[in-house]
Amino acid sequence: MNAPVNLDKLVPTVDHRHLDHLEEEAIFILREVAAAFERPALLFSSGKDSCVVLRLAEKAFKQRVAGNEFKGRLPFPLLHVDTGHNFPEVIQFRDQRVAEMGERLIVAHMDDSIKAGTVRLAHPLESRNGHQTVTLLEAIEANRFDVLIGGARRDEEKARAKERIFSHRDSFGQWQPKEQRPELWNLFNTRIRPGEHFRAFPISNWTELDVWLYLARENIPLPSLYYAHQRPIIRRKGLLVPLTEVTPPEGDEQVETATVRFRTVGDMTCTCPVESDAASASDIVAETLTVTVSERGATRMDDRTSDASMERRKKEGYF
Repeated sequence: MNAPVNLDKLVPTVDHRHLDHLEEEAIFILREVAAAFERPALLFSSGKDSCVVLRLAEKAFKQRVAGNEFKGRLPFPLLHVDTGHNFPEVIQFRDQRVAEMGERLIVAHMDDSIKAGTVRLAHPLESRNGHQTVTLLEAIEANRFDVLIGGARRDEEKARAKERIFSHRDSFGQWQPKEQRPELWNLFNTRIRPGEHFRAFPISNWTELDVWLYLARENIPLPSLYYAHQRPIIRRKGLLVPLTEVTPPEGDEQVETATVRFRTVGDMTCTCPVESDAASASDIVAETLTVTVSERGATRMDDRTSDASMERRKKEGYF
């Protein structure tokens, strides 16, 4: 675990005091969720954004006893959609973190959806990322969740920039961008009909830099994939594809070893690292100040199919 850093020394050119405002806003939203809904759940993928939301939830609902230690339990369970193609380091971190916190974790397995016939793959190595929608909606129905708390941010890409903080989903779990409700003066319309639900995004107004500044300030643990490490990769269409059992070389592609880190973690079939020597949150803050490509644009193969790929998936019920 990395030690907390002094943000004044790390980024003297950036006024990071806005983190206090962002934290306060996020905690307010989390408490609004707990007050307005009967069966919430927090989406926990072990990604950096969900780790931040989890820390914010601890601050919102638990008693802080010492340093980064919290006493008590959250008023809702954690939910993870496991595609079966997740990085092993991420699953190991997920289980360890949940055990340390003593929280309840619900895992929705895509393999169960495949066995039930609700998810059908064209071939065994097909990316399962887009199929998560089916498994997610099945988990919502099975557990009767009326709101899911997620870590999506508006700066990630165009479709997520259209999201409200409280994002309404119809009885089919679908998102209609033209029918989102206004959110003025921190007033949220959370009324739903039977079968409908909401997605709530407490860190909507955060950027990738804000997330890393907060991770550094709060000394929040993350999967090791986020920091520089050596990994066999394949260079493909401008991306670094990690060599795994589900992403083998194609044709005459060459495998090489590079020092990389992941800016986001997800399904192994579509998540790529970037070359980097950043070995700590402090290093990544400095690196993030210079990047010009969004994390999804730099690391996600499935988002390069078209400019509307994410919006199409979100309309179908994606995160």
